[in-house]
Amino acid sequence: MSSVLTVANLLTVLRLILIPVFVTALYYERFVWALAVFFIAAVTDGLDGLVARSFNQKTQLGAILDPMADKLLLVTAFVILSLPRFTLTDPIPFWLTATAISRDVFIVLAALVINMTTGFSRFRPSIPGKLNTFVQIVMIVFFLVANAFHLLTQYLPIAYYVTLGMAVFSGLHYILHVNKLMNEDQTENRQ
Repeated sequence: MSSVLTVANLLTVLRLILIPVFVTALYYERFVWALAVFFIAAVTDGLDGLVARSFNQKTQLGAILDPMADKLLLVTAFVILSLPRFTLTDPIPFWLTATAISRDVFIVLAALVINMTTGFSRFRPSIPGKLNTFVQIVMIVFFLVANAFHLLTQYLPIAYYVTLGMAVFSGLHYILHVNKLMNEDQTENRQ
């Protein structure tokens, strides 16, 4: 098997392929299908990393493709589900979508600026960052369950505020996390 064509990378590609399937299910108001597709895509997110670590299938392509697939899936879900045309319940509030997307845009732009000005490139995910992704996935699943089965809609605002809080906390934490990584890098370079 090619070093690029690994099971882990194929799971990531499957997640990318499922994104238009998810959007199509929402377009036709097939919320149970949309929930199933999103859930499968979310499961591949956990599986690809597990497979890569367990079977030593870590690749440079996977390191780039996996977070891109995660963000593309979540950004697509947030944007589409913020539009009233694609939901039975009230859509996801725009302020939450704007916060979730802005957090990631700011992190990417900051990493780019830091890399261009200092050459530092050892950005690693933080535990709160991973938890933020998990909370966003759970919130989208919860939202889709509310639309597919008309259940628990009264709890959606709580899910929104938890997601907002996690996005803000993890974004602020990442600033400290990157600062620590940069300090470690400078210390290693001096030795």
